[in-house]
Amino acid sequence: MKPTISVAQAPEKAILAGFERRRGAVSDAASDSFQELSELARTAGAHVAGELFQVRPDPDAATLFGQGKVREIRELADASQADVVIVDHDLTPTQQRNLEKALDRKVIDRTQLILDIFASRARTAEGRLQVELAQLKYLLPRLAGQGTALSRLGGGIGTRGPGETKLETDRRRIQVRIGKLEKDIERVRRARALHRRKRDAVPVPTVSLAGYTNAGKSTLFNRLTAAGVLADARMFATLDPTVRSLTLPSRRKILISDTVGFVRNLPTTLIDAFRATLEEVADAELILHVVDVSSDQASAHVGEVLRVLGEIGAAQTPQILVLNKSDRLPAGETDAALIGARLFDGAGRTTPAPSVLVSGLTGQGLADLFDTIDRNLPFDPVESVQFRVPIHDAAAIALIHQFGKVRAAHYSDNWCELEVDAPESLRRRMDRYLVPPATPGRESSGPVENSVQN
Repeated sequence: MKPTISVAQAPEKAILAGFERRRGAVSDAASDSFQELSELARTAGAHVAGELFQVRPDPDAATLFGQGKVREIRELADASQADVVIVDHDLTPTQQRNLEKALDRKVIDRTQLILDIFASRARTAEGRLQVELAQLKYLLPRLAGQGTALSRLGGGIGTRGPGETKLETDRRRIQVRIGKLEKDIERVRRARALHRRKRDAVPVPTVSLAGYTNAGKSTLFNRLTAAGVLADARMFATLDPTVRSLTLPSRRKILISDTVGFVRNLPTTLIDAFRATLEEVADAELILHVVDVSSDQASAHVGEVLRVLGEIGAAQTPQILVLNKSDRLPAGETDAALIGARLFDGAGRTTPAPSVLVSGLTGQGLADLFDTIDRNLPFDPVESVQFRVPIHDAAAIALIHQFGKVRAAHYSDNWCELEVDAPESLRRRMDRYLVPPATPGRESSGPVENSVQN
C-alpha cells in the first residue's frame, strides 16, 4: 500500500485595489478601510503581493477604476503572478464581469471577501445556514452570461424558442434554495425565542459581549468563564455564538454570550442572514461593548459597533464600555471615564456608557468589571441592606449567604444580623427579616456582641 502524501496548497497571491470617490488626496477613512482590507485578505489565507489605490471624482460605470488604472492593475498582477484582485469597494455585477475580462483573473469585492471568511469560520449547522443564505443572495444578481440572449419564456410571435436556459435554471435553483434556507433560519429563530422564554421563566439575565472584530472579545470571554473559546489575532476568529453561566460578586447568576465581531461596512446581507444570532445581543439585559483601547481606530470602531447595534434594535440596551488591552496603554492612561468619553466624542456620540479598563490577556481590571456589571445590570437590582434573622433559622441564614454578598455578620444568643448586598429577589424572599433603614435623628442600636467579619 502506497503512503498517502499530503501536499499543502500554496496561498493565493492577491492584489489589493482601493477606490474613493472624491477630489484631492485619499481620506483617513478610506485609508483605514484599505488597511483593514489587507488584514481581511490575510485572514482569508491570501498573500498580498501588491496594492494600488485610485481617487477620482466619479467612478467608471463599466470598471469602477479609470482605464489607465485598470491597465496598471493588470501589469502589477501579471508581474507578481497574482491569482486574484480584491477591490475595497462594492462592485456591480457588470463592473465585476468587465474587470475579470480586462484583468484576465478572478476579481472579488470587499463583501465577497467577508462572506468567504465567514464561510470558513462557520462551525455549527446554524452558522453554515446563515452564511450560505448570505452567499446565495450575493450571487443571485451576479448570474450573467450569453444565456440571457437565448431566453424565451413568453408566448406569441418572436417569443418562442428553446425554453429555459441554464442561466435561468440556475436562478430558479438558487431561489428555491434561498426559500428553503430562510424557512430553516426562521425555525432557528423560533427555537431561540423559545429558549429565551424558558430562560426568562427561571429567570437568569443575559449579558452579551459585542464589539469590533479582533477587539479581544474571545480572550476576555475565556478569562471571565474559562470557556476555552478560540482566541486568534485573525479577524472573525469567533463566528458561532457561545454561552456560559457566570456568578457575579453579588451572587447573582447570569448567562454571558460571545458573538461575532463587527467590521466596517459589514454587508447588509450578513446582518440580515445573522439576524437570528444577533437577536441574542438585542435581547440581552446588558451589553459589554468591548473596544481595543490601544488601537488608533478605537473611536471609529466604537461608532461602527453603535451603528450596527442600532440596526439590530439594540441601541437602547444598557451598555458598559469595556476598554480592553489596557496593558498596552502608556503608564499615565488610567482614567477609564475620560478615555470612554474621548472615544464616544470621536465617534460623534455625546453620552458615554460606564467605562472600565481591563486586560483580557492579564486579567487586570476584572474585579472592577464585575462590580460595574453588578451596579448596571437592570435585572434583579442589588441594594445594601441589613437582615436580622433568628439564630435558629439556619436555612434563612444559609440562603442569604448563597444569594447575597455578605459584608459583615454579627451573632448574639438569639439573633444573627447581616449586612448584605442583596438582589431584589433575595430581598423579597427574606422580606420578614429585613431591618428598616434607620430614621434620621434616632439612635441605632450598637453592635451586637461576638461580631464576626465575613
